[in-house]
Amino acid sequence: MAQMKDKMVPFITADEIAEMVQSLAKKIEKDYANQEIVVICPLKGSCLFVADLVRKIHLPVVVDFVHLTSPKGEGVRILKDISVDITNKHIIIAEEIIDAGRTLSFLRSRLLAGGPKSLKIVALLDKPARRELPIKPDYVGKTIDDRFVIGYGLDSEEIGRNYKDIYNYAN
Repeated sequence: MAQMKDKMVPFITADEIAEMVQSLAKKIEKDYANQEIVVICPLKGSCLFVADLVRKIHLPVVVDFVHLTSPKGEGVRILKDISVDITNKHIIIAEEIIDAGRTLSFLRSRLLAGGPKSLKIVALLDKPARRELPIKPDYVGKTIDDRFVIGYGLDSEEIGRNYKDIYNYAN
């Protein structure tokens, strides 16, 4: 059975992803030395990135999950909210990719209303060409141009999340 990636070309290899994750973890460790952080994982795409990232961060880390949806033309809906108290805590939202920014902007505002000590955003990939709202990550693995990518949590109708590399269509 052919897979979606068979029609695509490798864009970022698993080794390159691992290097980006390690670099992001080191920056976060430096900024939050000797402090506890709460990493918020927006489901579903960020789960692989978060799993790898938190294993590289040598600080006390609490992980929680949120599941949001924002169909075109509709507002953002919460399918699963966080369960930890974020009051006076250092919060990091970990996204596998930021493109339009609608859902992330909603999540950021919602979490800020919970009274955290700080809130930052880490993104494995940043696609600013697609941005609809002015939101900028604090930590970025790689900035990419406007291209369709799948793999390492990124999907097309739920297919491709399990690919160890990230793929795109050849130009």
